[in-house]
Amino acid sequence: MGFVDEVPVPVSEDWPDWLAYARALSGAGDPRGEAIRLEHRGVPADDPELAELYRQVERECGLDGLRADGSWRLGWSRGFLDTAVFRLAEETGPAEASAPRRRALVVRLLAELPHGGDHDPDDPEQWEAALVDVLLRHPAAGRLRTLELHLTDHHHSAGRAAAALASRQRPRLAELYLGHHYDTLFELHRTSTGRPLEVERYLHDPVVPPEAGRALWPALPALRRLELEGAFLLDDVVHEELTHLRTRGAVFSDGSLFGTSTPGLVTLEVEIDHDVHGTVGSNLQLEELAPAGYPRLRHLDLGAAAFEPEEDCDLVLLADSPLLPQLESLTVRELVVEDTGAEGDPLEVLAGLAPRFAHLELRVDGDIEVEGAEERELERVLAALGLAPEAQDDVVE
Repeated sequence: MGFVDEVPVPVSEDWPDWLAYARALSGAGDPRGEAIRLEHRGVPADDPELAELYRQVERECGLDGLRADGSWRLGWSRGFLDTAVFRLAEETGPAEASAPRRRALVVRLLAELPHGGDHDPDDPEQWEAALVDVLLRHPAAGRLRTLELHLTDHHHSAGRAAAALASRQRPRLAELYLGHHYDTLFELHRTSTGRPLEVERYLHDPVVPPEAGRALWPALPALRRLELEGAFLLDDVVHEELTHLRTRGAVFSDGSLFGTSTPGLVTLEVEIDHDVHGTVGSNLQLEELAPAGYPRLRHLDLGAAAFEPEEDCDLVLLADSPLLPQLESLTVRELVVEDTGAEGDPLEVLAGLAPRFAHLELRVDGDIEVEGAEERELERVLAALGLAPEAQDDVVE
């Protein structure tokens, strides 16, 4: 595969170790040795000589064809892949003229490179999984630092990707995106062949098989930033050192928005809206955010999260949260306080909450509406809440 297994890869990032490694590679006829020396001299990644060396590396290790295929965007550093982004190239779909070329590439890669399980090259919906699988299992991917997997045929490729990542330790992988794009939650997902896929079939039976999901997180000890997008991708995220999590959609198989298996989180961003059935989840889910599950959480961003207010608006509900005192910043989607006839004047209710938020930076991304409030008095209360002037531009009287 063009990688010299006899030469130990440096554990540290110190250049003397890597220059010694480069000499050993060059002695074995591996072009990565010269590439490492050029990088040590400060040659930029887009330098023609360095770029050509890494094109040669790709040819010698069997990864040639991926760049021309167009779905993988690869960045090299110190003889290994440093960044990788997968996004299915539209012009390579099964209905396109280039489909035979992609099938031939898949057949060759499966014949020449390690991969997990069986892939059917006659099924175009499995091509994506094969292209992801062979790259992530390749020794060149052992030092990946950032990885983005924007999947289309995720019913095949998400599980394959998780299993491939878990097949070896990834000591440098610090940032990961995993998922699929959607416009409206739970909409019929279109595969690369145009076939509709009912995503709600994965409720309580995640897209990533549970055994692959459980094996994934121990293989990523350096993971600090994770972004998940889609529906019912995983049972859970179990990682003690993850510090930043962003979810878009109902990414957990039980439909919940929050877990309790990421105690190291410092920042949590949640995006969710109405689904195809026209429903939106209750804001009582916010009660699941407790210090026991999130002892280090300091930044909570719900600016893109829509909830149905069961008892009070999100801000009123969060005011009573035991998590609130530890937060340094909080973003909510909107601030709407209505006269329920039970809790008193809406503006007085809001003013009474101001001391609870005095210790943090508060932001409202959308409308601010307090029923019956006069503009001047509302501005006074908003100032007491520490809302930035730009947040008041969306005030509805």
